[in-house]
Amino acid sequence: MNGFNVGLTLDAFGTIMLGITVLRVHRHVLKEHRIDTEVLGVMRGEQLLGSLGILLIIIGYILQLLFHE
Repeated sequence: MNGFNVGLTLDAFGTIMLGITVLRVHRHVLKEHRIDTEVLGVMRGEQLLGSLGILLIIIGYILQLLFHE
């Protein structure tokens, strides 16, 4: 597997992770019908997943730039 494929894969995982993060938080807010300390706790927990997703997108982008033929 070359660097371009690795970059593309990381980009895809990062994008999927961000999408999952957004969907999970929205589902929790819809279920609760309000924003309280529990919802805020879930949102804080999801920040880690979202941050990791952004990092993977950036790494994937850089790898695609470096190894694109």
